[in-house]
Amino acid sequence: MLNFDFISPTKFVFGKDVELQVGQITEKYGKKVLIHFGGSSAKKSGLLDKVEKCLTEEGLEYIELGGVQPNPRDTLVYKGIEICKKEGVDVILAVGGGSVIDSAKAIAIGALYDGDFWDFYSGKIPEKRLALGVVLTLPATGSEGSFGSVVTRERDMLKRDCCCDLLRPDFAIMNPELTYTLPPYQTACGICDIMAHVIERYMTNTTGVDITSYLAEAILNTVITSGYTLLNDPYDYDARANIMWAGMLAHNNLVGVGREQDWSSHQLEHELSGLYDVAHGAGLSVVLPAFMKYQYKHNISLFARLAVNVFGVKMDFEHPEKTALQGIEAMEAYFKLLGLPTTFKELGAKEEDIEALVNKCAFNNGDLLGYLHPLTRKEACEVLRLACK
Repeated sequence: MLNFDFISPTKFVFGKDVELQVGQITEKYGKKVLIHFGGSSAKKSGLLDKVEKCLTEEGLEYIELGGVQPNPRDTLVYKGIEICKKEGVDVILAVGGGSVIDSAKAIAIGALYDGDFWDFYSGKIPEKRLALGVVLTLPATGSEGSFGSVVTRERDMLKRDCCCDLLRPDFAIMNPELTYTLPPYQTACGICDIMAHVIERYMTNTTGVDITSYLAEAILNTVITSGYTLLNDPYDYDARANIMWAGMLAHNNLVGVGREQDWSSHQLEHELSGLYDVAHGAGLSVVLPAFMKYQYKHNISLFARLAVNVFGVKMDFEHPEKTALQGIEAMEAYFKLLGLPTTFKELGAKEEDIEALVNKCAFNNGDLLGYLHPLTRKEACEVLRLACK
């Protein structure tokens, strides 16, 4: 196990009707609030009215800024920063899922910075931010408890991240009931994203990390089982609750401490969703199986363990590589059952764009991508070509 630092300062308020506490909780962090949200669903569902009523009851002023898109854009972030500076905003309150939260994080650090917030998505580390809270409506990215934010620069659709503990929200309000009306496809994309966050950490060469490996397997098993439940009953509270909490645990790095992590699947997918503007989880359901098919021979025992402990494959001790492949096939079948794409064609991506996608990718290991078996640009192209078959 490697040395590590771990901090998780976010206050999580979880359960039925907890969104009614938003005014009392937010009041502790400031008096003027920027409510940041996505499209019309927050308004149509009545959640936004409920949140604003709670803020008003606590004597808090608020300004609305909606319009966050999937793969959040820098253009709206700039608008939010301008509003915060002009209006003297104290608190950013993100009402939505990962895209809204990521955009809110960018505004929170940009509002107290004299330069271009994009500096923080180009390697600079922020030192301060506005107070930041979340009312979660879509479990997927885990941004409600994570140290990361991903934003797309609209002029060239370049998708980049900023990662530091300062980006962990001050509080996150999590009511599983708010996810009852999510379309099945959005639920499925969220499940895939959660699973990918765990698997990217699971894919390691570090030894002596049994505690985090078993925790990772437990989260994956829980998410898969809960996903099966929701196929038959989308109003199952316990399944929704388990997925919502799993989404946070998957990406607050609890299962990643002390171990080298890979993240090449995410880096490759960022360029897919940046170019084609597809859901992040849908892109991952295409890239992740291809990545695993390409990589399994570099650590057959690890992939075989995942197949047995998570996907219920019977271990073939004489041919462990068969066990590993069966596990990947089982994962791919699960994604298909959820209605997710598993090929470039199903996603709407084009094989002729592969080299351009890889060339735009942020290589996080010098000229190599990932750490399990670091990929050259040529190998990264081969991974994506596997997704075309």
